Amino acid sequence: MRNSRIVYVSVILLALSLLPGCASNRATASLTPGTDLAGINTLYVVKSPEDERDINELIKASLVRRGHAVTTGTERKPDTRVDALVTYADKWFWDITMYMLELTIILRDPATNFPLATGNSYHTSLSRKSKEEMVEEVLDNIFKTASKAASKSDSK
Repeated sequence: MRNSRIVYVSVILLALSLLPGCASNRATASLTPGTDLAGINTLYVVKSPEDERDINELIKASLVRRGHAVTTGTERKPDTRVDALVTYADKWFWDITMYMLELTIILRDPATNFPLATGNSYHTSLSRKSKEEMVEEVLDNIFKTASKAASKSDSK
């Protein structure tokens, strides 16, 4: 009787340990085939109407640190010519404190609004990151993916 109880509890604990639970996270990026981000120098970050935390300014600052000329505003199309538009969606969640659950950033063709590159970061409560870290993670992944794609096309 005692041995069967130990086996039962062991099986339950093993099954629970295989579940990702609250510690799951995801960080991805993709490029539209044929996209070369190397020619993108000027960008315009479109501030999301729901954004009360100035995520647009964090995205702008990160892109400026990467050597790009960046402006931001609420207009869907800037007054000046740019190489790419940047749009984003941030999702927030409450778990003792508010934290950014998910961030998606999309670089778009300014003439057609077609997505050139997309990056996403998703972190639940136990693996949460600051909003600054989420922005950096998404943009790092976008530009790393672009760099890998450029390397592959150069080697062909």
